[in-house]
Amino acid sequence: MTGSLVIAGLGPGSDALVTPEVSAALARASDVVGYIPYVARVAARPGLTLHASDNRVEIDRARQALGLARDGRRVVVVSSGDPGVFAMASAVFETIEAGPPAWRDLDIRVLPGITAMLAAAARAGAPLGHDFCAINLSDNLKPWGLIERRLRLAAKADFAMAFYNPRSRSRPDGFARTLDILNDACRDTRPVIFARAVSTAREQIRVVPLPEARADMADMRTVVIVGSSATRIIARAGAPFVYTPRSVPA
Repeated sequence: MTGSLVIAGLGPGSDALVTPEVSAALARASDVVGYIPYVARVAARPGLTLHASDNRVEIDRARQALGLARDGRRVVVVSSGDPGVFAMASAVFETIEAGPPAWRDLDIRVLPGITAMLAAAARAGAPLGHDFCAINLSDNLKPWGLIERRLRLAAKADFAMAFYNPRSRSRPDGFARTLDILNDACRDTRPVIFARAVSTAREQIRVVPLPEARADMADMRTVVIVGSSATRIIARAGAPFVYTPRSVPA
């Protein structure tokens, strides 16, 4: 087999945040496979075939990419952010595990990208400066009961929390329930960062106390970061700095 499969992260939105390693892989690719808006970020050129598909077909997309690589093509599967964070890398490996043994012998690499959580944290300051966790609030692939249990345990452990996929048209109520759970568990005014379309021309950063956070402040282009009880705000002209100290008093 002479084909290859690269699973690459395109970063949060700006071309400036695509790593040189990913850019080089795209320059060598014969085929790019991915969700429609992510494939649209890859410039067309002679010798490159773009395979765009709809959301919620990750396993079909992985099968297509693996089949192309098996046939000798140089394939890049693209995700936004980092491909290993709630994205296509896991779907590809799930497909490999369940697929024909020959897929395991393909030349497969995962190239990291800057995930939206890290880009959003950098814009705000350093809210993830101490222990934190990331939770995908979509219940498409896991039950809501599991999400709620993890939210309560994360709040009890006093982690800073980063939330992906907080609110969509098909899931309008989940984030409101999330805020209710956090207000009940935390009972304080820790900062909540709403970072929408980070690193693009439509970027919006808003910082509010937890009791003032509302569900309609978020959508699918928003990453939400909730501080721990130790997270602090440095007021200044313009947007404040938000950071979590690296140490915790004994």
